Amino acid sequence: MRTSYAHQSRFSDPGQYRDLLAALPANLPDLAAVVRNVLVHYRAAGITFTGDRLAEIDNRWVERILDTDQRRFGTELAAPRPLAERVAGCCRDFTLLTVAALRERGVPARSRVGFAGYFRPPFHDDHVIVEYWVGDRWVFADAQLDPAQPWPWDPCDMPRVVGPVPATDLAFATAAQVWRSIRRGEVDPDQYGIDPSMPHFCGANVVRQYVLMELAHRCRDELLLWDIWGWAPDGTGADDGLIDEVAQLPLAADAGDDRAEQELADRYATDPQLNPSGRVRCLSPSGLDEMVDIGLSQPASAGG
Repeated sequence: MRTSYAHQSRFSDPGQYRDLLAALPANLPDLAAVVRNVLVHYRAAGITFTGDRLAEIDNRWVERILDTDQRRFGTELAAPRPLAERVAGCCRDFTLLTVAALRERGVPARSRVGFAGYFRPPFHDDHVIVEYWVGDRWVFADAQLDPAQPWPWDPCDMPRVVGPVPATDLAFATAAQVWRSIRRGEVDPDQYGIDPSMPHFCGANVVRQYVLMELAHRCRDELLLWDIWGWAPDGTGADDGLIDEVAQLPLAADAGDDRAEQELADRYATDPQLNPSGRVRCLSPSGLDEMVDIGLSQPASAGG
């Protein structure tokens, strides 16, 4: 199944901007630097975005992200862009644009959803990183990070959490790993979430929803982090037994179990509790709160 990740998904497909991605550097450090030149994090950069600029975080498709960029600049992606004028997005967008560029070169790549302990420990922020195939292994990389900063490891070859999630670990743990550790009482769920200053956006409810999000991204549905399906945002109607069951699949697949990988894909394709089936509730920081059709394969331009 690894070869399927070398092909674009409906979200990563650059469409009319394929040549822009083909012109990007082949090595990941230089590629990620170009991605950071195109995108600006809507919160972490310390810039206040409002109105149409904030709405850029809902672009969803790589083609629309690139359309926004090209309408503004109309130059190759490596040409310098002022920080405040880059396309506003989040970790998911840094990752998806990187994944799209790798796939355009035939490199198997996918997005991984989980929590990072390296931004403001001991809190673990919700996060999305790149996983790509190098030689004979999958490698974690965080395209959002500037490698010139003093990270404790190489952002293009990050360490992996093995076994229980350490409470103070400065690495990245997948949502399935964190859920397993919460259920075993190994970590404090309130130390995982979107913002430690907003307790209602932390804890088991968030991690539970992110297990679904991890499953969707694993199956090449790279949804926005504020897409909701399956049950209410507060956890009403959630089936923890189901989450326990499906969380084991990516864990087993990461350990090399091909049968678990196939079962994960089959379950996602056929179980209406796991698959959003073309429609999600987009509950965005931009203020958008509506049902969205995610079945579009050729999105309208950002201005259309």
